[in-house]
Amino acid sequence: MSLFEIFLVGVGLAMDAFAVSVTNGMCVRGKALATAAACGLCFGVFQGIMPAAGYLLGSAFIDLISRFDHIIALVLLCYIGGKMVYDSFKGEESPNAGSSFLSPKTLILQGVATSIDALAVGVSFSTLLGGGRMALSAVMVALTTFVISFAGVFVGKRFGDALSGKATLVGGAILIAIGVKIFIEHTFFS
Repeated sequence: MSLFEIFLVGVGLAMDAFAVSVTNGMCVRGKALATAAACGLCFGVFQGIMPAAGYLLGSAFIDLISRFDHIIALVLLCYIGGKMVYDSFKGEESPNAGSSFLSPKTLILQGVATSIDALAVGVSFSTLLGGGRMALSAVMVALTTFVISFAGVFVGKRFGDALSGKATLVGGAILIAIGVKIFIEHTFFS
């Protein structure tokens, strides 16, 4: 695989993280730079670690991983999004809405949910790349995800400012939709 192809894989893997970062930007007020840095760092780290872990696991666990990765992503994203939607109808804001930072628990759950498919990509890398090339690939994927997720928060902030009080409802619905999309893609199109 060329470096450009690895970069494209990184961009593809970062798309779910970008969408979740946009949602975070919509819902979290205040310090957008701190939120962008936290999202970029968390999602970048998870997107870098998961392919490396998949590479180390090799093809021995590909069937197990691919059977459940989409279900785990669906459950995590629907839990977070559902809580946001519920809180918006209940008249409460999400714990993070209006605050200047995401809770570590929420951010880690999002990081795991958006990077599970990167584990399977790492398994496929084990047949295509040597160890040194894999390390470079993991770093490239992590950096690509960092930049894309960082930018996503600012895109979301623009939409969040326009939506004002409805950002939590819309953000929750988006997270649920991302979870359903991942589930459908892996169930019917893989």
